[in-house]
Amino acid sequence: MNHSTLKRALLVVAFTLAALNLRPALANVSPLLNEIRADLGLSAAAAGAITTVMVLCLGVLSPAAPVLVRRFGLDRTLLIALVVLTTGIALRSADGVLCLYAGAAVAGTAIAVMNVIMPGVVKERFPTRIGLFTGIYTSALVAGAAAGSALMVPLEEEYGWRLAAGSAAALAFLAAVLWYPHVQRGPAPIQPVEPGRYRRLLGRRVTWYVTGFLGVQSMTFYLMLAWLPTVFRDAGLSAVDAGNLLGLTNFVQIAATLAMPQIAARARSQAPHAVLSTMLTLTGFAAVMVAPATVPWLWMIILGLGQGSTISLALLIITLRAPDPTSVTALSAVAQSVGYVFAAAGPVLIGMIHELTHGWTVPLGVAVGLSVVQLGFGYLAGRPVPQRARPVPVSS
Repeated sequence: MNHSTLKRALLVVAFTLAALNLRPALANVSPLLNEIRADLGLSAAAAGAITTVMVLCLGVLSPAAPVLVRRFGLDRTLLIALVVLTTGIALRSADGVLCLYAGAAVAGTAIAVMNVIMPGVVKERFPTRIGLFTGIYTSALVAGAAAGSALMVPLEEEYGWRLAAGSAAALAFLAAVLWYPHVQRGPAPIQPVEPGRYRRLLGRRVTWYVTGFLGVQSMTFYLMLAWLPTVFRDAGLSAVDAGNLLGLTNFVQIAATLAMPQIAARARSQAPHAVLSTMLTLTGFAAVMVAPATVPWLWMIILGLGQGSTISLALLIITLRAPDPTSVTALSAVAQSVGYVFAAAGPVLIGMIHELTHGWTVPLGVAVGLSVVQLGFGYLAGRPVPQRARPVPVSS
C-alpha cells in the first residue's frame, strides 16, 4: 500500500469514527435515567430534560456552524467540535446537577455543529463519492445511537452510571486524535461572506422543501424512539420484547442508511426514492396502529427501512442541492436548525394526545398523518433543481 492510499484509508477511518460520535452522547442517557434520578434526586421531568436540552441544542445552535466554518474551515471546525464534545460528555458525568445540565448543553452544542458540517465534509473530501460516504456516515450515526443505548446498562451495572455515561468521551477523544492529522496546516482559511448568500438561500423553495422533509422525518423518528416500546408494552408484550423490537428497527436502519444514498445518488431525481421510503414509514406506523401485537417484528423492519432510508435521503439531498461545501453547510444549517426545533415537539405532542385519548390509535394516526406530510416534502425536495441552479453532477 503506497503512502497516498494509506493516507486515504486513514482519512476514511477518521471520518467514520467522527460520524460514530453523532449520537452516542444523546442515546446513552435514556437507559440510565433511573440511576441518575436516584443518585441526584431528580424528578422524572427534570431527568427527561437532560435529553431535551441536547435535542434543543441541535436546532437552536446549528446556525453557529457556518460561522465557525467561515473562520476555521471544515476540517478545523470538525476537530474543535470533537474536542468540545469530549469535554461536554466528561463534564456531564462529573459531580453535581449543574455539571449534568451544563455538560449536556456543551455536548449538544458540539453535536449540533457536527450535524451541520458533515454533509459539507462529504462534499469537500469525497466529491466523487457523495452517495457512498453519505451512506457511510448516516449508517455510522445510526450504529452509534444503537451501540450507545445497548452498552449502557451492562456498563452501569459494572462501573456505575457516571463512568457508563462518560465512556462516550473516549470515543470522541479517539476521533479527534485520528482526525487531527487530516486538518489543513497553515493559517486558518477565513472564507469571505458572500453578500446575500443567506437571503438567496432562504428565498429558494428547495430550502424549505428540504427543511420540511428533514423536520418531519426527525419528528416521526423521535416519537418512534420515545413511545413505540410503550405502545408494544400496552399491547401486551413484555418489556424485554419491546426493547428488542426497538433494537431490531435500529439494526435495520443501519442497512438502509448505507444502501439508499448509493442508489439515490446515481439518479437524476431523488423524488421516487423519497416517496417509496416515506411510504414504508407510513405503512409501519399504520400497521402498529391497527395490529401492534400481530407480527410486530415485521412492522419494525418496515419502519426501520423507512426511517433509515429517509434520514439518509434527507442528508444526501442537502449535499446534492448545493454547489460547494460552504453552500452545503449553509443549507444544512437552515434545514437542521428549523427541522430539529420542530422535531423536538414530536414526543411531547404524542404524549399529550395519548393522555387526552387514553389510547394509542389517535397518536399513531397522527404519526401516519405526519408521514403523509413528509411524503409531500420529500417529493418536492427530491426533484432535480432547474438546470441553471444544479450542482456539478456527482457519482456514488
